Amino acid sequence: MIKKITVFLVGLLLLIPLNGMAAAESAISVDMHYLVVSPAEDGSTNMMNMVNYTNTTAEEFKGDGTGEAVLNVTIPTGAIGFTFLDNKIAQKQVETGFITTDPIPANQTVVLPYSYRMAKGEEITLSFDYPVQMMQILVPEGMGSIEFNNVTATNQGLFKMDDQNYQGYSVEGIQAKQAFTLVYDKDKQPSQSESQGATEQGASETSGSVTKTAPAFHNPGHLRMWSQSPLRSWDPHVFLIVMAAIIIAALSYFAYFRMKAIAEEKRLGKDKEESAFKNLMAKQKAIMDKILELEENFGDGNMSEEDYQAKLAAYKQHLVQVKMNLRQFVE
Repeated sequence: MIKKITVFLVGLLLLIPLNGMAAAESAISVDMHYLVVSPAEDGSTNMMNMVNYTNTTAEEFKGDGTGEAVLNVTIPTGAIGFTFLDNKIAQKQVETGFITTDPIPANQTVVLPYSYRMAKGEEITLSFDYPVQMMQILVPEGMGSIEFNNVTATNQGLFKMDDQNYQGYSVEGIQAKQAFTLVYDKDKQPSQSESQGATEQGASETSGSVTKTAPAFHNPGHLRMWSQSPLRSWDPHVFLIVMAAIIIAALSYFAYFRMKAIAEEKRLGKDKEESAFKNLMAKQKAIMDKILELEENFGDGNMSEEDYQAKLAAYKQHLVQVKMNLRQFVE
């Protein structure tokens, strides 16, 4: 299962364009932005977002230094019912959307899940504070369609997840502050050619604001494997994001604690060597003091020459052994 999930994750990552020039100009880049659009019971439009923000630098990112904000997230004007879906991430709502206040470690990714609603039938103007490599917009089958303005969107056609079909659209290479609009109509369903264009070989370009079709969003075998797996109750996109975050965190923690353990072993090794050296030096001094004391006692006539010679030989033998051990530290 782990191998299958890994292959699935790699396949998804291959969809991300490699020529994101805007990402190179910004410390923060959005690798993937998922947006699920669906109708709410009151007639408004639900906008469910799951966004990967990556610190592309080798240093901890703490924001632009002008305030407490680390990440700035702009949501469309007129949005209501904003909800942030991860209580482990510190965030604060502001006039244009919300900000996060937790620093992002070097070369690390943070996932921000949030949602809001838009009034029915209104154009939704999207603009992002950081460059976005790829954005995937998903609409449940039978719940309408989307038209795009001021941006090139690719129709991914229908695909199935957890017994639910979705109409998929993708937008690539969105620049920071680049604004575009989408119009969601829950009563206007995609044409048959748009729905099937992604699953038919050699499909032609579709009309309207979706300028071209693309190969299937996911391999049908992967979709079948997912629908038959014990994880089918999960949204696979959310699951992949969570798994990627866990893998990245696990590798980071493993590397950190491994390096820490190696450093600790080296420190303990040096401490042991230093302690052993000090003990030998203390023994050498003690033996020398004993020899001086022995000579004083013999000179004062407090012991016989036979006892003197025997103890002197023993002390000298011990001294030679200590000096040989000390030689290991100086050679």
